Amino acid sequence: MGSEMRPDDTPGPKRYVDYRFTLANERTFLAWIRTALAILAGAVAVLHLLPLGWSEGPRTAVGLVLAALAGVIAVYAPLRWYRVQQIMSRGGALKMSLLPVVTTFAVGLVCALVLLGNLL
Repeated sequence: MGSEMRPDDTPGPKRYVDYRFTLANERTFLAWIRTALAILAGAVAVLHLLPLGWSEGPRTAVGLVLAALAGVIAVYAPLRWYRVQQIMSRGGALKMSLLPVVTTFAVGLVCALVLLGNLL
């Protein structure tokens, strides 16, 4: 067992991640992708579909913040999935992700912009 190759072709003993953890990692990835799609749908709605009666500035600001957040999540999700999979295969400790905090603050910013847009 000590001279076998690991699944990623690096020297050392094979170490397989329990499939339940692999599938949980995949579900987390898919949840982030669904979140990005929902946020992008919100951006499209604000920019093109909803008759909000807002001036162009607040509408554009809200739409662009939402679209940018969706882009960040869509780029980050597969990178995070891959990194977590590699760490699990090595038996390492997972680090906390900043994306939930970034998403929370961005959604809070959008909420503030929506409130301000309705007041102006």
